Amino acid sequence: MSNAEPKTQTELFQFLDSLGIAHKTKQHEPVFTVAESVALRDEIPGGHTKNLFVKDKKDNYFLLTVEEHATVDLKTVHTIIGAASKVSFGRPEKLIEYLGVIPGAVTAFGVINDAGQNVKIIIDQDLMQDEIVNCHPLSNDATTSIASKDLLRFIEATGHEPLVLKVTS
Repeated sequence: MSNAEPKTQTELFQFLDSLGIAHKTKQHEPVFTVAESVALRDEIPGGHTKNLFVKDKKDNYFLLTVEEHATVDLKTVHTIIGAASKVSFGRPEKLIEYLGVIPGAVTAFGVINDAGQNVKIIIDQDLMQDEIVNCHPLSNDATTSIASKDLLRFIEATGHEPLVLKVTS
């Protein structure tokens, strides 16, 4: 287990730059819910994400990144993602320990902090139909736009295998 300080926004952007990945970030008031962030839609094109940090009974952790209005059936999603049991939400302490983010700032970019490969990341298939996806850059006072295919490249570069699965209804 590593107690390294979570990466900063600047370090995230440097990592993306080092991979040759184009990204654009817009600063805004902190947003904690999809409802609050909908107000920013006109200014930020592309698919917007919501992220569910869940675990199964064997303490396997999963990050589900889906389109913001999509519905994930928490009663059945374990059968799709390969969890050992039905899933429940992971505790904020684990979110901070593994992904280096607080509730309200959960993001696919958090895997940059998961050096121990504790979290399996799943990107919803429907989200991948968007050319551009938008994620928080490790804090909820900004939104970073990145090509969906580059998001997968980023995840792979952190040593994680992004699983693209249909997890929403």
